[in-house]
Amino acid sequence: MCFRNPILPGFYPDPSVCRVGADFYLVNSSFEYFPGVPIFHSRDLVNWRQLGHVLDRPSQLEIPGVAPSDGIYAPTIRYHAGRFYLATTVNVTGRGFRNFFVTAENPAGPWSDPIWVNQGGIDPSLFFDDDGRVYWTGNGTGWAAVRGLYQSEIDPASGALLSEPRLIWTGSGGSYPEGPHLFKRAGFYYLIAAEGGTAECHMVTCARSRQPFGPFEPCSFNPVLTQRSRMNVITSTGHADFFPDAAGNWWAVFLAIRYAEHGFHPLGRETCLAPIEWTADGWPVVYGGAPVSEHMELARDLPAWPLLPAPLRDDFDSFALGPEWVRLRLPKFEDYSLTERPGWLTLRCAASTLDELASPAAVFRRLRHFEASVCAKLDFDPISEGEEAGLTVLLDHRHHAELVVARRGVVRVAFVRRRIGSLVGESEPLELAPGALEISVIIDRVLCRFSATAADGMPREIGRHETRYLATEVAGGYTGVMLGLFASGRGADSAVCAAFDWFNYESRNP
Repeated sequence: MCFRNPILPGFYPDPSVCRVGADFYLVNSSFEYFPGVPIFHSRDLVNWRQLGHVLDRPSQLEIPGVAPSDGIYAPTIRYHAGRFYLATTVNVTGRGFRNFFVTAENPAGPWSDPIWVNQGGIDPSLFFDDDGRVYWTGNGTGWAAVRGLYQSEIDPASGALLSEPRLIWTGSGGSYPEGPHLFKRAGFYYLIAAEGGTAECHMVTCARSRQPFGPFEPCSFNPVLTQRSRMNVITSTGHADFFPDAAGNWWAVFLAIRYAEHGFHPLGRETCLAPIEWTADGWPVVYGGAPVSEHMELARDLPAWPLLPAPLRDDFDSFALGPEWVRLRLPKFEDYSLTERPGWLTLRCAASTLDELASPAAVFRRLRHFEASVCAKLDFDPISEGEEAGLTVLLDHRHHAELVVARRGVVRVAFVRRRIGSLVGESEPLELAPGALEISVIIDRVLCRFSATAADGMPREIGRHETRYLATEVAGGYTGVMLGLFASGRGADSAVCAAFDWFNYESRNP
């Protein structure tokens, strides 16, 4: 079996997997984006098809005004007695961390409204024991006297605690013990955790006990997974989930990062896969103890399940956006339409901008390759100077660059606006001919190059932005670069709309 890591490239962190028969289901954190928690299906663990999102209604996901990298943290997906369960944390400014789970009979949805669990911390996980008891495991961030992993028994119908949260393990000594998962194998309860913080020192540690509440014995060779050197192509590995396939082989999914330039990772934290073997005395060994790489070769196999490649172009011909598209925070649905002008995505020039902790009239999808060509066809005739539309490359509201179509006096122009924290700059404007035009950005490991169709009908590069300024190492946070189509009234609502005929995304390199 040969495959390439990451199995989900781009901003897909904190993976969790459950298996039902021959089918695997995977979820990731989504933070400030709506809908929340992308969910994928596979039968070979390598090729994944997105089914949709778990949290796709405002009643499930109220995240107005959340800061970058707040919102939905570290979901866990499990299956029990014909029902899927997803446990997660939502962090909303002023409310703090709150934990809940949702359920569904079909992983594609619909999923229930939240069932709240009154245990603090983040990164909750569910475990259904053989005797019918259900355990809720999370960390002690923000509410416990001792930082570590805490657990309680809960009622899976109501979410009510049936026991007080108990500290079950403080970890192996690394910072920030979090991301726990409890599972059972060969008579032992195994507890895995993330430690070291979600950067170069990230790692996965393991402990076990004969009882669900411990005491837990740590693995003698912890961490069971870490790649702390920046010299590794796959680095900062951690926040894993362990699970068996139908043949009894065990696997790990986990997050990792790859650098574009040395020390900068604009794609965010990505989902990787590796095999697990067990020692004679019952401890997990990930990939034989060898470094996890981009090119993986294994002496095991799963039934082939090839998928057709994703289409390069979205013509906006459906009544709903595809599952790859998301919005920022809680959107104003009246600002979007796929029916007002059939075959086009229409965005209203609403007051909000990309610079605010708001929900601008914008749709986003992940940048999934270090080198990519992105192009869209835009029909937009602004009336006033405040009305804008275009194509953005965005990490958060303080770190983004976009090609903007706007009006300057009586002339329609395009220019590039760059924002790095409090620093904002604009390129020289390019005069545009009347009518629809193509706007594009070519992205590589070093630069984003923006182009537009000039008045003479020829494409013209009009501005550049360094890719490193769209990386966590500059901006902070836990997300990755998003590609967006937007419209804005720059502080004032306008009835003017921008219409996008199509969007094309093509990778130029892995």
